[in-house]
Amino acid sequence: METLRAFADTLFGSILETAAADNIRMLVMWGIGILLIYLAIKKDMEPALLLPMGFGAILVNLPFSGAIDQWAAGVLEKGPLSELFRAGIANELFPLILFIGIGAMIDFGPLLANPKLLLFGAAAQFGIFFTLLMAAAVGHFRPDVFSLQDAAAVGIIGAADGPTAIFLANYYDTQYMGAILVAAYSYMALVPIIQPPCIRLVTSPKERRIRMPAMKTEVKPWVRISFPIVVSILAGVVAPRSAALVGFLMFGNLLRECGVLKSLSETAQTTLANLITILLGLTVAVKMQAAQFLTPQTLLIMGLGLFAFVFDTIGGVLFAKLLNLFLKQKINPMIGACGISAFPMSCRVVHKMGLKEDPQNFLLMHAAGVNVGGQIASVIAGGLILGLVPKA
Repeated sequence: METLRAFADTLFGSILETAAADNIRMLVMWGIGILLIYLAIKKDMEPALLLPMGFGAILVNLPFSGAIDQWAAGVLEKGPLSELFRAGIANELFPLILFIGIGAMIDFGPLLANPKLLLFGAAAQFGIFFTLLMAAAVGHFRPDVFSLQDAAAVGIIGAADGPTAIFLANYYDTQYMGAILVAAYSYMALVPIIQPPCIRLVTSPKERRIRMPAMKTEVKPWVRISFPIVVSILAGVVAPRSAALVGFLMFGNLLRECGVLKSLSETAQTTLANLITILLGLTVAVKMQAAQFLTPQTLLIMGLGLFAFVFDTIGGVLFAKLLNLFLKQKINPMIGACGISAFPMSCRVVHKMGLKEDPQNFLLMHAAGVNVGGQIASVIAGGLILGLVPKA
């Protein structure tokens, strides 16, 4: 009898401890959801995505939540958010549709007026591949932490390109999708806070005051129309895996530039993009369930993501400084920081920094050219990773 009582005490004690731990994790996830909602509303940080993501994080962490799949009496009851995940993210559909809206929003005029600005977009992807190697090194010594596929998905955080991060994280079926997406969109929203100190760290006041000549952004219509077609073909040949990513982005831009589909272009920029963003935010929260999200790996991913973001910024600036060693007409190295995909936040940050150093220094168009080049480069970088790193 004593043995039976001791066994019962141990069993019920273990159940109570497990229940208490589960309740604590649930409350923590509610707190994270409320924090994301607060940042979206009070701080205006990517509200279109962080608000639904935060609310979704609360929904999926309710006890026996009907928003996600649940087992009841041996029967799987399908939840609407889980169904949306399978219908829109598990097949990469939502991110690709969102790229149509993003492409329709982007004016490639500054880049087409000065094509060499695309080089800065390419240089600013340095942090992605360096972070991939770091995450892969962690996985080499601790294969239980990161696989090579996890490392590939983590590296793309540095591009500050949420849809590409979603695409890669889902393609590699990483268990860390929630952490990767929170990091990608959080750092994208923190561009005005993170980038200025990084830029000042590797530039002198004299370099930040370099004036650049006014840029002519008038581009012939046939060039604007040809650009998305040519880029799609080239990207598809060089990095076939990027065909869908680049193609949907360029198709959206073709809607904008063709001149005969104005209503469709406006719909893609507003209604389509807004609807898909809401669905994305709610749906990715499926991967923010406490058991998957509250792990030491989440903190590691946040740290690696910040590292990637910082080195993408610094890499673009250093590339501009390198070019200045050989150029007679110097480039303001700050524009190199705009090679990330956070458009138009990054180019606005650099423009404001230029005006602060010299009220007559107008860098906006140059910075915008680099910024849209970074959008293309980050998508192509994602395609290269897909080609280099196979599925598990």
